[in-house]
Amino acid sequence: MSLFRRKRSLPLRISDIMSTPPITIKETEPVEKAAKLMFENNTSSVIVVNNDGVLTGIVTAKDVVAAVALGRIGQGIPVGRFMKENPLTISPDASITDALEKMREFNVRHLPVVDKDNRPIGMVSVRDIMDVLLTLLRIIE
Repeated sequence: MSLFRRKRSLPLRISDIMSTPPITIKETEPVEKAAKLMFENNTSSVIVVNNDGVLTGIVTAKDVVAAVALGRIGQGIPVGRFMKENPLTISPDASITDALEKMREFNVRHLPVVDKDNRPIGMVSVRDIMDVLLTLLRIIE
């Protein structure tokens, strides 16, 4: 018997936990539509894409609250003016640990999952990672 145990790993990848299909909105759509999409899909973020379907930004519930606070709701202002441009993203092959470290370092709660052409294929949130961790903790107990 070896003095050292083999390192065991649980090969969970982002593709195993991401939400699909991604909830997207075009840059030119009004912020009200982003709010409606979030409400209808019970989520707190929407991925913003250009006409070619390439990720250009992200709009979160916090951005919608800012639009309301600034009196911009009802004016048809495009989400492109409220979105966070060039958001952090993650690959579907990345580990859950990579996602959590990135979220913690940059203080974000959502990471769009993109393919090699920067097209959204899903979304991973802190909630998705918490669900996995809770399941693992129950197994350990």
